[in-house]
This record gives sequence, structure tokens and C-alpha cells, in this order.
Amino acid sequence: MEQVIEMDESINIFGEALEDCSGDPVTGFFRDNKCNTCAQDVGSHTVCIEASQSFLEFSRFKGNDLSTPVPEADFKGIKAGDTWCLCAARWLEAHQNDRAPRVYLRKTHIKALEIVPIELLKKYALDLS
Repeated sequence: MEQVIEMDESINIFGEALEDCSGDPVTGFFRDNKCNTCAQDVGSHTVCIEASQSFLEFSRFKGNDLSTPVPEADFKGIKAGDTWCLCAARWLEAHQNDRAPRVYLRKTHIKALEIVPIELLKKYALDLS
């Protein structure tokens, strides 16, 4: 019997429609370029970041090399300046190690707030005026 994956409502931390995070490289748990999530997304790929070199080095050191291309998975690798749906816990860990990348709040799923306080995300916001 095939498991049905039901996507959570596609809303951002402000309760508005979730905006696209990226298109190149393709991102998100559902690879729909949004930081959508569901019960099966144990990593909570919900925080839309702008990758920094410092963060990419931190992530590689922690065992998740996002920079190196993986052609067999059709993944060209992320470089500084790219946007990406990051696991909320990894973002928080990067923050705790002074390596957190900047974030797009309107592109970050409301479920990220179960792991990261909104006040903390706002300190790194790229899209607050």
C-alpha cells in the first residue's frame, strides 16, 4: 500500500501565502522551490536562507556538504548567495555557532517557529523593511 504524503498548509511565519524560496538550485522537501513541509519531513526543511560561505563551510564540517555537486542526484551544489530551504534545527545550530545565514521570512514556513523563535529569525531577516 502506497503511503500518502499530505503537505501542511503552505503559509509563512506571518500567516500569509508562502513565497518561492528558490528555483535554481531546486529546493524544498517536496522539490517545489518552496519551504513546504509535512509529517514525513523529519528535518523540517522550513527556513529559506541566503547561503553564505561561512555557513556552507559550517554545514560541510557538520557532515552535510551542500557545496559539492552530485550529478547523479541532479544537484549542482550551492554557492554563497544561493537561496535554499534549510532544516530549522541546522539553522539554529549554525546560529549557536555564529555561522547562521540570513533568512527570508516571507519564504520561511510557519512550522519553523516550532524550532526557532520568530524574534531570532527577525534578527537575520533579509526581507523586513
